[in-house]
Amino acid sequence: MSIKIHVPLTDRGILAVSGADARSFLQGLITNDMDLVSPKQAIYAALLTPQGKFLHDFFIVEHQERFLLDCAAARIPDLLKRLKMYRLRAKVEIADESGAWGVGVMLEPHGTGGGNAPTRTPGTAKTRFDGVSYIDPRHEGMGERTIRKVDEGDGDGPDAAILEKNRAIYEEMRIALGIPDSGLDLVADKSMPLECGFDELHGVSFTKGCFVGQEVTTRMKHRNLVKKRLFPVMLAGDVESGATVRHGDIEAGEVRSVRGDRGIALLRLDLAEKGGLTADAVAVTPEKPDWANF
Repeated sequence: MSIKIHVPLTDRGILAVSGADARSFLQGLITNDMDLVSPKQAIYAALLTPQGKFLHDFFIVEHQERFLLDCAAARIPDLLKRLKMYRLRAKVEIADESGAWGVGVMLEPHGTGGGNAPTRTPGTAKTRFDGVSYIDPRHEGMGERTIRKVDEGDGDGPDAAILEKNRAIYEEMRIALGIPDSGLDLVADKSMPLECGFDELHGVSFTKGCFVGQEVTTRMKHRNLVKKRLFPVMLAGDVESGATVRHGDIEAGEVRSVRGDRGIALLRLDLAEKGGLTADAVAVTPEKPDWANF
């Protein structure tokens, strides 16, 4: 039996969206289908610019007749401002409840395939006595995410060194699977969702109807306009995040996440196929994720 570890995701926060129009309000804005969300099903989604560029990504699950958005804590003020801007006369309440909830993930680092054994369908959710948990909707290998009520009597919790070690395991698994991180691999006002795998990672619906940036996103898909993709990469030496990847003298992309000899890089598809890539004179070898269809 695999041993599970709990990783507190202290860089994540919670926005609560409630009210009579909450579902329809979010449905008209985000990339995924709110009709899928229930106490038994969570989704992964994003808010885009009208030009189809990435702004925010988040997970959404229904809990006690409200929608909880698990999102990057540092960017909650911007997301809150943008959602309120779109609210107009809709019967919707939006609140930052990060102080009331703790976000984490349960991992099985020694499961099959180098990640977690896939025991349930991505997005499968369940109510807990102190909140809600759900299998990461992007990929089952990313574990079971938890949103739990903060208990003032929890005490000091695990040793800081243990927390750091567990977070390192989480990041290593994420990078090995090629799952993009908000802020590192997904760049606000710059990244295009289909270049970052939103289609294959179950973050966008092309059948739900309109959402902000939908026209550009749909055009890129159906006209085969995606010319760059995020790849997990092997690094043959020290490379820093932000380093330019080259194929000879030609710029091929950029390194984003880095941890040891592994990373994630945004690369031109035509040059990634040729090989011979370097960053700061270090060999960069792209790998195709197990979830990718490019």
